[in-house]
Amino acid sequence: MRKAFIQLHVSILLAGFTGVLGKLISLNEGLLVWYRMLISLVVMLLLSFLGIPRGGLRGKLPGRGARPGMMGVGVLLALHWVFFFGSIKASNVSIGVVCFSLTSLFTALLEPLAYRRRIVGKDVLASLIPLAGILMIFHFEVRFRTGILLGIVSSLLAALFTIANKEVAKERPATLLLFYEMLGGCLSLSLLMPFYLARFPAAHIVPGLTDFLWLLVFAICCTVWLYLLQIEALKHISAFTLNLSYNLEPVYSILLAMLFLGEAKELSLSFYAGLGLIILSVLLQTGNVLKRKRPTP
Repeated sequence: MRKAFIQLHVSILLAGFTGVLGKLISLNEGLLVWYRMLISLVVMLLLSFLGIPRGGLRGKLPGRGARPGMMGVGVLLALHWVFFFGSIKASNVSIGVVCFSLTSLFTALLEPLAYRRRIVGKDVLASLIPLAGILMIFHFEVRFRTGILLGIVSSLLAALFTIANKEVAKERPATLLLFYEMLGGCLSLSLLMPFYLARFPAAHIVPGLTDFLWLLVFAICCTVWLYLLQIEALKHISAFTLNLSYNLEPVYSILLAMLFLGEAKELSLSFYAGLGLIILSVLLQTGNVLKRKRPTP
C-alpha cells in the first residue's frame, strides 16, 4: 500500500510538470501536442514489444466499433491539450492551471445531461466558487485575458473528454485505451495541422535539440510513465482516492512554475485572491465527497 501511494504522488508531481514543460518548449501548442502524442505512441509500442506493462497492448476489444469510439475520445483529449497549452503560452502556467479548475463546473452541468440525471445543486454551487475566482482574475489581469479565455475552452473540452472517456473505458484494458486515444488524437491533429499552421504560422516546425529532449521527457515521463504509475497505483487504492489526491496537481503546478519559471513576479494580489477562492472550492468539494463516501450506520 505504501508503494502504491508513492506511485500515486509521483504521478501527481509529473502531472504538475506538464505546464512547466509546455512553457519551456518553444513549439506552438498545436505542434507541441502532435509531437507529444506521436512520441508517446512510439514509446508505448516499444514498451509493448518489451512486455511492459504485463500483456502490453494485447487484449480483446469488446463490442463492434470500439476502436473508432476510443479514437474519437482521443480527438477530445488532443483538442483539450491544444487549448490548455495555448492558454499557458498566451499567459503563464499559473493562469492555465487555475482556469482548468472550471472543469468541475462543466462536468457538474454536462454529466447529468449526458446520463439524463438531475443536476446536483450542491456540485454546481461548489463549482461556482472557482468561477468567481477566475472572473476576479479576468477583471483585474487584463494582459492575461486571451490566456484565460483559452483556458476556459480547455476546461470545457476536459469535461467532455472525462464524460466520454468514462463511457468508452468500460471493460477495456487501460493501456489499450490510452494507445487508441493517442492514435486518434495524433491522426486528427495530422489532418488539422496544415490548416492550423496556415492560420497560426510557426517559427519552426521541426524541433531543435533542446525542444526534442524536452519532448522526450514530456512524452516518456509526463504521459506514458505517468499513466503507467496510475495503473499500478489503482491495483491497490481506489479510484476515489486517486481522484481526490489529484486535487494537489494545481498546487504542484503553480509551485513548480514559481520555482523554475519565476512566475511569482508576474502575479498580482488579484491572482492570489482568485486562487484562494479556488482552493476554498477544492476543500469544500473534497469535504462533500468524503461526506458522501462515509458509510451510514
